[in-house]
Amino acid sequence: MAIPFFGDAVDTPPLPSSTVMLLREGAPGLEVLLMRRHANTAVLGGVHVFPGGKLDAADRDVGAQGLELDLDAEACRLRLAEPQLEPGQALALHLAALRETFEECGLLPGADASARDLGALRERMQAGSNLRDAAAGLGLALRLSALLPWSRWITPRQPSVSHKRFDTRFFVALAPPGQDIVACARETTEVVWTTPRAALERYWAGEIDLAPPQIMSLSHLLRLGDVGAVMARARACPPVLVAPEPFDEDGVRVICYPGDPAHSVREAAWPGPTRLRYRNRRFEPEGGLDALTGGA
Repeated sequence: MAIPFFGDAVDTPPLPSSTVMLLREGAPGLEVLLMRRHANTAVLGGVHVFPGGKLDAADRDVGAQGLELDLDAEACRLRLAEPQLEPGQALALHLAALRETFEECGLLPGADASARDLGALRERMQAGSNLRDAAAGLGLALRLSALLPWSRWITPRQPSVSHKRFDTRFFVALAPPGQDIVACARETTEVVWTTPRAALERYWAGEIDLAPPQIMSLSHLLRLGDVGAVMARARACPPVLVAPEPFDEDGVRVICYPGDPAHSVREAAWPGPTRLRYRNRRFEPEGGLDALTGGA
């Protein structure tokens, strides 16, 4: 299991990032895509995560003028429900979500593209082109609307899993039909479709490691039941802000979330547990696995 990072307070600003929870309706029900990061990765090495990463300069580039996006910058800002966010930054967060997902697992949500088209897109990006320019050169449309804002996670100053801070917008998206996973060998050692329950059970059995945002997000997905319910909630509700507030109690790290008696926000962000405690070399809630799965 990954060793948590209980270090000194981190005073650097959180890095803007995007993450995508790719969903599909499989034989066992709702499935989500998880990737295991290389053990030598600086952030969350060896941990199973959703595709994602921090913004880079290309995401902020206006890109090719010949490529029309289905959402403009202001529409992206309104979807994220952050009045103070600059529209250009909101657009970049959506583009980063598409780019990171494509780079890490070869899937491009919302795109009607053949394997040949996606292969050509990958080659152009590996040669240094940004996503918008590469897509425009191939006549591929980028559908930002395929991404539905889900939540916003801001790493606290007091770290629990990493020495870096992130301000991450989580999106949900349907797995694009007809596209095959092409994992990035530099960043990923495993890509799996799994039900939220199976992922949490594997975590509890010590077979995989998960970071707290993945643990809590999987628990929420599990309670919603199916892909339709998840997408309906994403369309109906603004993304929830999650700013964890950690503290140490009797030498044990505790991370509390909105709705917890120890958290500054009294309204819960989701049903289920509102705190995780680091014990048994993992983060776990009071009530154990049943608290994460709803006891069902």
